[in-house]
Amino acid sequence: MPSPINTGDTAWMLVCCSLVLLMTPALALFYGGMVRRKNILSTLTLSFAFMALIGVQWVLYGYSLAFGPDIGGLIGGLDFVGLKGVGAAPSAHYGPTIPQGLFAAFQMMFAVITPALITGAFVERVRFQSFLFFSLIWATLVYDPLAHWVWAKGGWLNQLGVLDFAGGTVVHIAAGFSALAFALVIGPRKGFGKYPMEPSNIPLTVLGAGLLWVGWFGFNAGSALAANGVAVNALLTTNTSAAAAGLVWMLLGWLEGRPSTLGIATGMVVGLAAVTPASGYVTPMAALVIGAVAAVLCYYSIRFRQNRNLDESMDVWACHGMASTWGMVATGLFATLEVNSGGANGLFFGNPAQLALQLLAVAVTIAFTFIVTFVVAKVLDLSIGLRVSPMEEEVGLDISSHGERAYS
Repeated sequence: MPSPINTGDTAWMLVCCSLVLLMTPALALFYGGMVRRKNILSTLTLSFAFMALIGVQWVLYGYSLAFGPDIGGLIGGLDFVGLKGVGAAPSAHYGPTIPQGLFAAFQMMFAVITPALITGAFVERVRFQSFLFFSLIWATLVYDPLAHWVWAKGGWLNQLGVLDFAGGTVVHIAAGFSALAFALVIGPRKGFGKYPMEPSNIPLTVLGAGLLWVGWFGFNAGSALAANGVAVNALLTTNTSAAAAGLVWMLLGWLEGRPSTLGIATGMVVGLAAVTPASGYVTPMAALVIGAVAAVLCYYSIRFRQNRNLDESMDVWACHGMASTWGMVATGLFATLEVNSGGANGLFFGNPAQLALQLLAVAVTIAFTFIVTFVVAKVLDLSIGLRVSPMEEEVGLDISSHGERAYS
């Protein structure tokens, strides 16, 4: 039986829910500052649209597919369609000291920001209508099942004992490798590699990065689903990893010339993404290592992508997919029961089997998300088309798709 509702836990989770929602507008600013001025509004709109689209989808059936009664370890049943029966009473499985409706709302914010991350792969050239179709299909066929596998009672990866505290697989690996698949289908921006496509407003991106950092405290610490020691540890590890990654990224930039403001902000986000799956299971010192290694890995992943002349525009694969791939592996190395008695020990604490489970989850997530995304994007491209016309791309999507300008 669920415990009585704890008002302290409930108040904390209400705050965390708001913090995670803040991350989607923050992401819009982060991406918006990195595109050319003729596409700023269209880039902002891609993120904001999810607050409406997934806000409805999650209530209608998304939550039920992700967290409804288990069907074969693969998907949830339709018992919670329209959030039927999901209200003020707590759930025995999902936050037993908070209302289930609050758990559903908290998880909704994850469902909103995850596909928003993917938009970095196709900014400045995607048809808005095609984007909406893709997003709804992706949330239904990729995000909801994956969330069930990893986090739901009965989900097959959950049953195996995979550790993913706040979304290394479900959010960041899924978004990163889906972005890579979509970029391969839609192709590069017009003129990519022939002339510079410099960010139009780096201060906007830095503001977005700062707000993402603040919101990430709700993202990771809130995943404890209670105001307790695990939440405190998650907050500390989140901050430590982001700080370490930002510092290492700055040093890497110095080695190649001068440390850029955009690079330092990017490094901080990389550290946040890397520690996400580990935050509730590892110590702050382990988080320092996680962030530092993530910065090096992702810095050179961007170089690898550039050398292949691939236009994955905002480096979602390099900065989220690769960061959380390392974060999942690091969880299998550094996790300790001393931090979270509900987790497991990792390799460095005498349990090599946990590392094997983490590697399995990473491989499954990459294969599933990449293949499904590639197929969905390809079908949409061959049917309704993914790209705007060359003329619309030249004019800019702010005017051609939305009839507005960011600046007069």
